[in-house]
Amino acid sequence: MTSGTTDAARLEVLKNSLEGIADGMAMTVLRTARSAVVRQSTDFSTAILSANGELIGQGFCLPPHMGGMVPALRAVVARYEGQIFPGDMFALNDPYEGGSHLPDIFIFKPMFRNDTIVAYLCAMAHQTDIGGRVAGGNACDSSEIYQEGLRIPPVKLYDEGIPNETVFRILEKAVRVPDIVMGDIAAQIAAIHYGEGEFLKVVDRYGLENFQQYVEELVDYTESLTRAAIRKMPDGSWTWSDYIDDDGFDSGTITITATVTKKEDELFVDFTGTSPQCKGAIQPVFATTKAVVYAALKTMLGNEIPNTSGYFRPVTITAPEGTFVNPILPAPVAARTLGLIRIVNAVFGAFAQMAPDTVYAACAGSDLGLGMAGYDKSKVPWKPWVLLEFHNEPGRGGFPDRDGHDGVAAGIVNQANIPVETIEAEHPLKVLEYNFVSDTEGAGMFRGSMGMTRSWEYTMSDTVLQVRSDRQKHAPYGLHGGQEPRLGTISVKKNGEEKPMPSKFLTDMGVGDTISVVWPGGGGWGDPSQRDPEMVLWDVIEEKVSLERAKAVYRVAITSDGTSIDWAETKQIRG
Repeated sequence: MTSGTTDAARLEVLKNSLEGIADGMAMTVLRTARSAVVRQSTDFSTAILSANGELIGQGFCLPPHMGGMVPALRAVVARYEGQIFPGDMFALNDPYEGGSHLPDIFIFKPMFRNDTIVAYLCAMAHQTDIGGRVAGGNACDSSEIYQEGLRIPPVKLYDEGIPNETVFRILEKAVRVPDIVMGDIAAQIAAIHYGEGEFLKVVDRYGLENFQQYVEELVDYTESLTRAAIRKMPDGSWTWSDYIDDDGFDSGTITITATVTKKEDELFVDFTGTSPQCKGAIQPVFATTKAVVYAALKTMLGNEIPNTSGYFRPVTITAPEGTFVNPILPAPVAARTLGLIRIVNAVFGAFAQMAPDTVYAACAGSDLGLGMAGYDKSKVPWKPWVLLEFHNEPGRGGFPDRDGHDGVAAGIVNQANIPVETIEAEHPLKVLEYNFVSDTEGAGMFRGSMGMTRSWEYTMSDTVLQVRSDRQKHAPYGLHGGQEPRLGTISVKKNGEEKPMPSKFLTDMGVGDTISVVWPGGGGWGDPSQRDPEMVLWDVIEEKVSLERAKAVYRVAITSDGTSIDWAETKQIRG
């Protein structure tokens, strides 16, 4: 940390200015993107990074992306050091050279004042397709990254304001839906152009030298706040493991073990004990592992700490090379969201032992991702379509003081699902059902979220369906006496015959074929027999919990009409 006087009020104003610009960039993406996965599921992020590559402002987008932009920018600067000029714009997606997974394309632009780089703006977005053997670029059953699509190392997308037509044409020819992909790229570029104008106003308001000094102070200030917050935590070491059913290749259970050690004002997170890297594509590269650990820590620290690289500094993250959380080339990583959500579950499990009155039980975390694609063969040439239905999630586990939220994005993602109306208007399929499912919550003094169900029917032949999910064998954990929820299930009906399916598979669907999914709910917190009977009654009234489950699990007797508590019997069965 640098020494000197910190004006907290000035830094708060600067922080809000930078985050406001990032939010404005995000709104530009939302209003101009073509794909449903970006404009409605909000699978993108925008941010500002300093001249030396530190995050100095990110808006309301995805927490895991916050730690992922720094290594991506470092890869760009390492490749083009001494060759970065005004008007340049850079792109990359290679997970083994700064990226996260191939569908995520990062775009950076350096901000100049007086021939000096002041900062970099970043807009990254999950593309609907990136080529590869399976439409959407997210198949679980790819066994090496070369099957997953177009790998883009750090390249100049614009060279001193001139577009690199070679890169644009290669990208256009590599993907199945170039109009959508190129439209989303244009949205990212538009966001950067918006951010540039607003950002340079801030620089000019402070003056170049003052701005550079204040940015350094902001990052140092973030570090200082983070260390102060960590110092309040108890010293010690805590270990927790969570489990993935398999990688889709019958690999057996994958264990993710996280050990959190706290010493004075530093945290150490180590993944020794985690399973080796797997054959399938559900594992993240180490940079993504670190990014989600930072995001988990941020939820522990609270909103008062700015979104800058300063809160990365007191944290050391280690993992043996060649493990699930730190795989080596050519490991596939396209479906890595499943892995990163489970990594967060393991880290939160360790934090829950450190701070039992703070951390909620496991989110549902089945990470259902459906990639659906095909061709409208009535058109000449055939017209391709791709739909990524990736952001359905039942909700969170129970908290120490309240129930887990139903029907919200879980863990450390805050994406939204795609509305049924959009799905049916833009793609050849119907949504038959979208409901909560009673008696699927993790029971507890504070219950976990309800499970959900969704069913789709296909209206076009030769539709390729790729499914990524989990939690059919290992349920989300409860905490402090809270119970696990019911496991998830998937079934497919073809030609009128329905059969159960594993959590990860690839198949072709015909006209009239259907898939039905039931997600688990979130884990419970605390002994369910200690739940307030009035809360149990309302769960019964709202059809979240059946009369039978209320009595057997929560030990609350509800009258047969489901409208009131039988207090005499409740006192008897609660003993």
